[in-house]
Amino acid sequence: MLSDLFARNRAWSERRKLEEPGYFDRLASRQNPEFFWIGCSDSRVPANVVAGLDPGEVFVQRNVANIVHSTDMNLLSALEFAVESLHIREVIVCGHYGCGGVRAATEDMLGGLTDHWLEPIRLLARAYAIDLGQLPDIEARRDRLAELNVLEGVRRVAETPILQRAWAAGHGVKVHGLIYGLKDGVLSDLDCTITRASVFSETPEGRDESKRKGQA
Repeated sequence: MLSDLFARNRAWSERRKLEEPGYFDRLASRQNPEFFWIGCSDSRVPANVVAGLDPGEVFVQRNVANIVHSTDMNLLSALEFAVESLHIREVIVCGHYGCGGVRAATEDMLGGLTDHWLEPIRLLARAYAIDLGQLPDIEARRDRLAELNVLEGVRRVAETPILQRAWAAGHGVKVHGLIYGLKDGVLSDLDCTITRASVFSETPEGRDESKRKGQA
């Protein structure tokens, strides 16, 4: 298996050098991505592939079910580096339909670390239980829960001190929420983009508007 991986790597490297001479020299000289992508670890959803981007065009952080935990130092360190060092201005939280993490969050707990990790999705399922219960079947409920998880992730990213500092300094950072369809390969915008800190700090009306937007 490992020897096959090395063979595939060499074949890919030679093909890239033939198709685009200087490709690796360009990548090695500078990292200049346009997007920071917070996605799911699912092997079927590689960020640069589904977005049609080259490796140097997207800076990626992935975890089970693309959850934004406020205490996840890995994610927060990557976000800080993306915004403050790479000067990325497009942050994307991307979930996907048919997510195994979302499915696991709707099943009986097994008592492992995964249950602790998935707790935010369980909380969302309880908070939106009435709305989810109106959907026709378990798969539809899970797909909607995957969307709600993205909306919550966008809100949590926007509330981090990292984004608050960037906005206070006048940087035009945008935080987007996308969902990917495994069955058709299409990315969809969940229309929950946040572009400024004031939606959280301006007035009670502003906070209510942000909340409504996140529940849309």
